Amino acid sequence: MARNQTPGSVRIRTDDGNEWRYDAIEKAANFYDCNRSNAVAFACEDVDQLVNAARRVLERDDLTRKQRREIAETLSTRAVTFDLETSLTVTRKGEE
Repeated sequence: MARNQTPGSVRIRTDDGNEWRYDAIEKAANFYDCNRSNAVAFACEDVDQLVNAARRVLERDDLTRKQRREIAETLSTRAVTFDLETSLTVTRKGEE
């Protein structure tokens, strides 16, 4: 997004069943030891890097199928699932 198109602020709804979002943001702020705005940005940047790193690990030739399954299960979350088949696939919540 071009700088002149960047909004001055972004709202995150935490009502109507989305209360968990506030708790998640608070956890991120505590984890990163920063304010909530920076925590959201850091977490958004980190998730892409972490998923790509997980893909690289799961694609390694020196791992057994069992090791790959265990790693995939360990790294899967509510929003990201690593499934092993003949090839590696990653499914994000909402893409199913």
